[in-house]
Amino acid sequence: ASKHKQIRRGVKEVQKFINKGEKGITVLAGDTLPIDVYCHIPIMCEDRNLPYAYVPSKSDLGAAAGSKRPTCVIMIKPHEEYQETYDECLEEVEALPLPL
Repeated sequence: ASKHKQIRRGVKEVQKFINKGEKGITVLAGDTLPIDVYCHIPIMCEDRNLPYAYVPSKSDLGAAAGSKRPTCVIMIKPHEEYQETYDECLEEVEALPLPL
């Protein structure tokens, strides 16, 4: 997705595009402190029926998104070049239990 510029990085950018109605998988880093920085993002995703998941490390999340810097939240948008892989990830994320 990063090769096709289909990733939104950072709280401000992800929040903006969720509000605009953009669809995608949201991934949040679990080691973000203070949690108040992005605690509203999962609620926004649930309100708009967007799938979201947590990963342990923001540095791993940043590296996976093709960035040298850590990031606390990304949104992966669908694209025809990797649609099959996106659909597999979407199934996996939707199968996860909701966080308590």
